[in-house]
Amino acid sequence: MSVLVNSIVMLGMLVVVPAGLRLTGVAGLDRMRRLWPLFAVPGAVSLWLPRGTAATALAVCYALGAVLLALHAPPRLLRLRDLPTSRAPAEVALLTALVTPSIAATALVAERSGHPLFGFGLGILALTVPHFHFAGFAAALVAGLVCRITDSRAGRFAALSVPLGTLLVLIGYFIGDWAELAGAAVLTAGMWTVALLTWRSVRAGQRDRVTRALLAVSSAVLAVTMALALSWALGEATGLPHPTLTWMAATHGLGNALGFALCSVLAWQRLRDRTGHEESRTA
Repeated sequence: MSVLVNSIVMLGMLVVVPAGLRLTGVAGLDRMRRLWPLFAVPGAVSLWLPRGTAATALAVCYALGAVLLALHAPPRLLRLRDLPTSRAPAEVALLTALVTPSIAATALVAERSGHPLFGFGLGILALTVPHFHFAGFAAALVAGLVCRITDSRAGRFAALSVPLGTLLVLIGYFIGDWAELAGAAVLTAGMWTVALLTWRSVRAGQRDRVTRALLAVSSAVLAVTMALALSWALGEATGLPHPTLTWMAATHGLGNALGFALCSVLAWQRLRDRTGHEESRTA
C-alpha cells in the first residue's frame, strides 16, 4: 500500500497543486506556482527514503512551501467581507485550497520523522497526506471553480459545504468517529453537488470532445469514490462491515487522484486555455 499511497501523493505534490494554482486566476499566486517545484520535488523524494533525518529534512522543505502558500490566505480572508454575497462562497473554497496543503505537509513531516502526532499513528499520518491534497486542495479548488462558472444556489452550496466538510473531518480526527462521519456526510453532499453541476452545467456546454470526456469521467468517478468514503466513515462509526484502509487506498484514493483530481485539472485547464484563446481572437 505504501507504494500506491506514495505515488498518489507525488501526483498531488508535483501535478495537481501547481496546476490548480494556475487555475485560480489569482495573479499573486503566479510566483508561488513557479517556485513550487523547489518545495515539491524534495517532498516527493522524502516519500521514498527510510524514515529518519534525511527524509524529515526534505519533508520540511515541502512544509515550508505549503506554509508560504497558506500565508496567501489571511489577506484574502480579510477582504472576504467586502465581496458580494454571490462571490463569497467561491472565495471560501479558494481559501480552503490554499490552507489544506499545509495540513498535509505537517502530517508528512511527522510521519517521515517516525513520530506520532496528536496521538495519531504513522499509518494514519501517511494517509492524511493524500487526503488533504485531494479531499482538501483539489476538492475545494474544483468546488470553487464550479461555483464561479455556474453562479447558482447549488454552486454556492458546493463551494461552502466542501470546505465545511473538510473541516469537520479534520475535527473528527480528534473528537471521534461520529464527528468524522458527520464531516464525511457534509463533504459527500458537497462533492456530489460538484459532480452533478459538472455533468449538467459545465460539461453540457462544451463542444470539445476531450474536455467533455474529462469532465464526464471526473463527475462519474467522484460519485463513486465519495460513496465509498461515506460507507467507510459509517462503518467506522457504527461497526458495520466496511472496506479496509488498503482497499480504500486502492479504490477511493486512486479514483480521486486519477479520475477526479487529475481529470478535473486537465479539463479546467483546457477550458481556461480555450476561453483565453477566444478572448484574444475577439480582441
